[in-house]
Amino acid sequence: MSRTYAIPDLHGRLDLLDRAIDAVARHAEGMASTIITLGDYVDRGPRSRQVIERLMNWRPDESKVVHLKGNHEAMMCAVCENRAELDWWIRNGGGETLASYDQSPALPDLRAIPADHLDWIVNLPLMHVDRHRIFVHAAVDPKAPLDQQNEETLLWKRYPGGADVGHGHRHVVHGHHADARAPIAGKHRTNLDGLAWKTGRLVIGVFEDDRPGGASEYLEVFGREM
Repeated sequence: MSRTYAIPDLHGRLDLLDRAIDAVARHAEGMASTIITLGDYVDRGPRSRQVIERLMNWRPDESKVVHLKGNHEAMMCAVCENRAELDWWIRNGGGETLASYDQSPALPDLRAIPADHLDWIVNLPLMHVDRHRIFVHAAVDPKAPLDQQNEETLLWKRYPGGADVGHGHRHVVHGHHADARAPIAGKHRTNLDGLAWKTGRLVIGVFEDDRPGGASEYLEVFGREM
């Protein structure tokens, strides 16, 4: 018996990440498990740099950890590699990320962001697939084979309201579509993004690896509202 834990969008909330790590460790009680973070580690919240560093160095003894890329990491890299305009990132919460690297959003030196942070982001996978589920930041195209998925869909797409679609027999678990009512769970997909950076409430999905479908339960951790 094994489990998979899914932690959605953190957006610079190191306090919630630390509490999530503790909550998962207590719940797993040493059982072999997989822990998946669903992307959007940076922007909006106050401690993006520290979240990245925590994730880069997180190696629990009994668990496999998989960090997925979110659209905010893609945005950050695009700006730092001069493939996108700084203003676009700032409008989407990048100012808080720059501040966590001691840079003024008005006139930042992007070289202050360590190269190993950007290399880590560049190499993050876009999805994780197991026997019963697909874990992804944003969405999966139900009509395209998994090896032919479009990166923009995986990072940016939002499911239409009320759409309950998975991919074949697999349940889709995602973040990205912020909704304070999360978790929002249907028969075929689960949205875990509860706007944690703002509400201070982070929802962690617990999935039984030998059982198809949605979560068997949810863990919640709390910090201050912003």
